[in-house]
Amino acid sequence: MAELPVLRTVLGDHPHTAPLKNGFLVGTRVRLDFVPVSPIHQAFAPMVRDEAYDLCELAIVTALQAIAYGRPVVLLPAVVAARFQRRCLIAHASRPVRPEDLKGKRIGVRSFTQTTGMWVRAHLAEDYGLAAEDIQWTTHDAAHVAEFTDPAFVTHDPRAAHLLDMLREGRIDAAVLGNDLPDSDEFVPVVPDAAARDEQWWRRHHFMPINHMVAVAASTCRENPSAVRESYALLRRADASVQSPDGTPHPTLFGFERLWGPVESVIDACLAQQLLPRRLTPNEVFGPAKEVLGSDAD
Repeated sequence: MAELPVLRTVLGDHPHTAPLKNGFLVGTRVRLDFVPVSPIHQAFAPMVRDEAYDLCELAIVTALQAIAYGRPVVLLPAVVAARFQRRCLIAHASRPVRPEDLKGKRIGVRSFTQTTGMWVRAHLAEDYGLAAEDIQWTTHDAAHVAEFTDPAFVTHDPRAAHLLDMLREGRIDAAVLGNDLPDSDEFVPVVPDAAARDEQWWRRHHFMPINHMVAVAASTCRENPSAVRESYALLRRADASVQSPDGTPHPTLFGFERLWGPVESVIDACLAQQLLPRRLTPNEVFGPAKEVLGSDAD
């Protein structure tokens, strides 16, 4: 019996990836060899720069930048992480700030290219008319895609590695945090009605703001397309095992047709924030994956 192809795989710990990581679901044409990476964003730069993995969870902003700059990754129509983002913008309780007063203020974020930061800026523009350049952004991490250069309104400050300390000391007025969002009365949300606004946004757009998708190394697609197709099918099977009830927000989304509009909206937001060097089309984003997956992806 022929040995199964093995794909070096990085996926975060989600309810819908657990069946794959714990071995409950296995493929008949591929074996996923899971590589532990924590926090998950540490896998992104090696993936887009060096094809360090065959299959890898990847932030959507990083993926779009990688495509725009010709990096060797193929983006699958598979969202594995999404969340509502407005609550991720916080201030210190002793110095609260209103969204309406953010113009000219200093906001800290891990990286200007961080997807959560992109969504927060998109919501500030949509809800309050604030452009990205209206705010002074302070970062401590560079982009995962080496070719990208931060816009002029972004300051790189190694001390910003401790955003909560900077909030405490008043060196920044607000901060964007994601999975590391503190659960403490010491900090308060900047958007007071975040949950209500997020629900309205979901009812209007019918998807949760996308954080992470799944990408495959271009060399893997060339050398073993059948293993890529099997991996995508496994991702969908795993997701189907934990789906939410119809009519409720769910942090995953699969298929070219369902992702066409959401990806267009992310491209628009990235262009407005100077995160992309040029406009991408959804066909450019998903064309290589379509060649591998064919019509079965939807």
